[in-house]
Amino acid sequence: MNGAVRKARESARLAADFVEASAPEIERATIGLAERFERGGKLLAFGNGGSACDASHAAVEFAHPIIERRRALPAIALSESTALLSAVGNDGDFSRVFVDQIDLLARPHDALLGISTSGASSNVAVALRRGRELGLFTIGFAGRDGGSMADLCDVCLVVPSWSIHRIQEVHTLLLHLLWDELHVKLGADDVL
Repeated sequence: MNGAVRKARESARLAADFVEASAPEIERATIGLAERFERGGKLLAFGNGGSACDASHAAVEFAHPIIERRRALPAIALSESTALLSAVGNDGDFSRVFVDQIDLLARPHDALLGISTSGASSNVAVALRRGRELGLFTIGFAGRDGGSMADLCDVCLVVPSWSIHRIQEVHTLLLHLLWDELHVKLGADDVL
């Protein structure tokens, strides 16, 4: 078997095992998000590097659904503004690039989605900790053993792998499942 086939099988197996084992936590995340959106809240998503791309992906999926009869939901990726991130990092402390935005933008019914393949990103941890202090609904997508994120989230979905690629692949699937299940909870047909 060549390497590409082996890796594809590993990815599929990890994803299936993860979703099966994490079904109760995925349901809790879905219910928590639905409650927040029903009360007029929004989703603030953030991460670094590839996880910043995943946060942007999340914001686009929620704010601009491509599936007809699925409503748009307010979502912002806090990792979008290079100018803001570099200004905060340069003028102060890079660990504050997300928490400062949360202090500015978050409202009581909002939810946070912090993404870190290691679970150990300090700026993600600082932001999730602040979210808990503010009473926001906090969701984490992590990998490995969850790092510090496991204790900072209302729901932390930890992909049990040390491969960044496998973790990111499962995070993408998880984002799509969460988005779909949320819309079903909000009354959309379960057609996907």
